[in-house]
Amino acid sequence: MTNRIRLVLGLSGLMAAAAFASSAMASKAPKSRVFEMRTYVALPGRLDALNKRFRDHTTALFEKHGMVNIGYWVPQDEKDGKENTLVYLLAHSSRDAAKASWAAFQADPEWVKARDASEKDGKIVAKVTSVFLDPTDYSAIK
Repeated sequence: MTNRIRLVLGLSGLMAAAAFASSAMASKAPKSRVFEMRTYVALPGRLDALNKRFRDHTTALFEKHGMVNIGYWVPQDEKDGKENTLVYLLAHSSRDAAKASWAAFQADPEWVKARDASEKDGKIVAKVTSVFLDPTDYSAIK
C-alpha cells in the first residue's frame, strides 16, 4: 500500500470517527434549554466584593445545584453601570428546574456562609433583575 493510500484511508477513518463523536455529543446535548439573564446592581463601592463572591463561591455553587454558567459581564460605559453592574447568563433545563435549583442554592449552608462572610462589611447588592429567555431558531446557542 502506498503512503498516499494510507493517508487517504487514515483521513477517512478520522473523519468517520469525528462524525460519530459529533453525533454522539449532539444526542447528549439538551434538546432545549431556558436561559436566565440576571442583572445585579451593587451598592456604591461594592462591585469588587460582588465579583469576588461570584469568582470564589457562587459560580461553583450554581453548578453544584444544576445551573450552567454561560457568561458574566460588566458594562464598559458609565451610563450603563460600569461602576456597579454585573450581568450574567445561566442555562437551565426548564423553568421548573430553575426554580428547584434556586431553592436548593439559597438553602445551601455553603452559600449562606459565603454570603454572610462577603457581607461582613455591609450588604453588596441593591437590586436584582431576572429575565427568562428562549433561544430563537437561528441562535447559535440553544
